[in-house]
Amino acid sequence: MKIIKNIPVPTGNIVIVEGEKKKLLEFLSIGDYGKEKNLKADFLGLKKEINGVPHGELLPLEKKWVITISTQYGCSINCTFCDVPKVGPGINATFDDLIRQVLEGIKLHPEVKHSERLNIHFARMGEPTFNPNILDATKWLKTHIDPEYRIHPVISTMMPRRNEWLKTFIHTWMRIKNRLLQGNAGLQLSINSTNEAQRKEMFRNNACSFEEIKNVMEGIIPNGRKITLNFALHRSYEVNPLILLKYFNPQDYLIKITPIHNTDTCVKNKLETPNGYDYYDIYRQPEQDLKNAGYDVIVFIPSKEEDESKITCGNAVLKGGC
Repeated sequence: MKIIKNIPVPTGNIVIVEGEKKKLLEFLSIGDYGKEKNLKADFLGLKKEINGVPHGELLPLEKKWVITISTQYGCSINCTFCDVPKVGPGINATFDDLIRQVLEGIKLHPEVKHSERLNIHFARMGEPTFNPNILDATKWLKTHIDPEYRIHPVISTMMPRRNEWLKTFIHTWMRIKNRLLQGNAGLQLSINSTNEAQRKEMFRNNACSFEEIKNVMEGIIPNGRKITLNFALHRSYEVNPLILLKYFNPQDYLIKITPIHNTDTCVKNKLETPNGYDYYDIYRQPEQDLKNAGYDVIVFIPSKEEDESKITCGNAVLKGGC
């Protein structure tokens, strides 16, 4: 895998590489401020409201390291908040592409010989559930990455309704999470609103309805961390716990709330979280309503530096060329 460009950013690196298909991919290798600085999660004992996250010292990579890789060359979903479709259509990355992005990420820091948590996020470019290579690549990473790096793979998906293999993919992933990885893996479903009309609009009618998601997830009981329902808050998006309770049992699902990130596409479509990085006010009521319904709730706030450097979800450096 040929590195085309390595872009330093405040929390790490964005790396552009040439994949097996002679097209460009990008991955991230970044550090983290630490959950005490950017998370509110009462069930974890983190009860301080987050009013802005100042950029500062990061945790050592030996404590937490995040490598976020592309699963496709571009993306075909065309969500109203995401820049990645500007790169091109979603063509699956190969098994070799997936593995080498992770290995190249680790090679950026030869001085780091171990990590208590190496998060491998299948979430940079592309909709991961279209790419079955992820399943084999995860098994390979588990058996070939030095166990001194404790891997924690995570898939983020908007649950595409036109994927005939979606249920097979999700159930296979959950078997890998529950058995091979003994719970040390994650699955995150992008929900964003409990209003089906709003979800049809934001996902261009490409995402499963709640009833369809319920059917896909039937019979799944997570080992380890619960399945995450992600809400990137826009001021108009509905968050109604009573609707969620019809489809998602709080015993198996937790809620993650973030601001909607300031991608170029969000700016163009006038999607924003008012004061999303500086004031907690917009999160307080939905957080309380969701907790009252029995859900564990995480509110995650990035720093402005993280968003401006385009490491947050929905960004793609490649959209403007490299």
